[in-house]
Amino acid sequence: MTPLSNAVLCDLPSKVALPTYDRTALTPGIVHIGLGNFHRAHQSWYLHRLMTHGLAHDWAIIGAGVRPYDQEMRSKLAAQDYLTTLIALDPAGVSAEVTGAMIDYVPVQEGHTALIDQMVAPQIRIVSLTVTEGGYYTDPATGRFDANHPDIRYDIDNPNAPRTAFGAIIAALGIRRDAGGGPFTLQSCDNLQGNGDVLRQTVTALCQLIDPALAAWIGDNCSFPNSMVDCIVPATGPAEIALAQDMGIADAAPVTHERFRQWVMEDDFCAGRPDWDVVGATFSDDVKGYEAQKIRMLNAGHQIIAAAAEVMGLATMSEAMAHPTLRAFFEKVEKTEILPHVTAVPGMTPSDYLALIADRFSNPKIVDTIRRIAFDGSSRHPGFVLPTVRDALRADAPLEGLALVEATWARMCAGTREDGSTIAPNDPNWSTLTQCAREAQENPQRWLAMRQIYGDLAQAGRFSEAFGKWLNAIYKAGVETTLRDFVRGT
Repeated sequence: MTPLSNAVLCDLPSKVALPTYDRTALTPGIVHIGLGNFHRAHQSWYLHRLMTHGLAHDWAIIGAGVRPYDQEMRSKLAAQDYLTTLIALDPAGVSAEVTGAMIDYVPVQEGHTALIDQMVAPQIRIVSLTVTEGGYYTDPATGRFDANHPDIRYDIDNPNAPRTAFGAIIAALGIRRDAGGGPFTLQSCDNLQGNGDVLRQTVTALCQLIDPALAAWIGDNCSFPNSMVDCIVPATGPAEIALAQDMGIADAAPVTHERFRQWVMEDDFCAGRPDWDVVGATFSDDVKGYEAQKIRMLNAGHQIIAAAAEVMGLATMSEAMAHPTLRAFFEKVEKTEILPHVTAVPGMTPSDYLALIADRFSNPKIVDTIRRIAFDGSSRHPGFVLPTVRDALRADAPLEGLALVEATWARMCAGTREDGSTIAPNDPNWSTLTQCAREAQENPQRWLAMRQIYGDLAQAGRFSEAFGKWLNAIYKAGVETTLRDFVRGT
């Protein structure tokens, strides 16, 4: 089978949807940093679909990465002319399309010279990012910028050859300002509430420590629209590559995804934007309402299930949703402890949204691994679960189930499943988490003492007492029995 490239598009099976636009005529308008599966299935797809309407041909994407491991992705995509195969996995049927909105990927280098040069180019009007929830150098407990992180200190000392994406952005904006080139929009596409506000904080706070005058210029001229993004996109492995091959496509980095997509964003773009709303995106002044519903219910819903499923030895999200006890636990925590703190958005009540995400989580075609969902809990729990705990404390509302969610995470981080098998490291802070989790087996409050995650929640009696009770129960009776007792109210 001939590897995917522009040259073989016409030879692909007729059932595979192909770009209908002339890719050689595309010109760049967006640099996207952090070019993983989610971006290619989501933001890049919206732009690809817009291009098929004969629009946005001057908004093509230049990919970028700032870590050495990004070089592998660059090499794979460069070898296939930056084309991506998207495979929609739906119980009603599987379909594939090849997308072509990306036209280049800058070299991955120390000092990011090529990336900075690309962002300086005047045709670049948007720099977007998917760098994960934990990639913005914020304190998980407070949400404040962490000026003492080693990467940040390095960028302060080396502003012309930075280590982080944010340092590179600042360097590029400084050159543009000095040359009269004007600002660009900075657009976070990560699962963070107020992601544009978080991005603004990181860029301006870092710049304030490098060049206060430039920080003021960025604050006055660049825009940082908040957005909510949603699509379940599993990791790619041998099975996904084989699936593409079975469909007649030799893609070294295909992407599988659910058919559902959602993208809601503020219409705040200082240098123009594509008309993404033509192909289903939503521009709204109430992005925070949409993202609160999604982060509090869907992203937290993943964490309700992930740690317990890992300890129980379940492999995928759909398998976990088919487990009667886990499904009942998920639904009870959502209905009784999360929904009361979530408001409706146009066209979607919290109850309707719960039914939607339960159906999406249960899709057996999506091989979304528990390991992927549980990854980086030290960022995801503070971002997705703990805000609702704090709301419940303020409102004197139920939180027993949320405390049990945290207890299952502590049990998972002890590093073994109930069958005795080892859980491989699955968090940037795994060694710290594992040490605290093992100490918490004898003293549950040791887990909550991690202020970088829990802040002052260890002093919240109702929550800390419930957490200790549930963690003790898990070690005494096991995860499944403890979840069942909670569901039954015993």
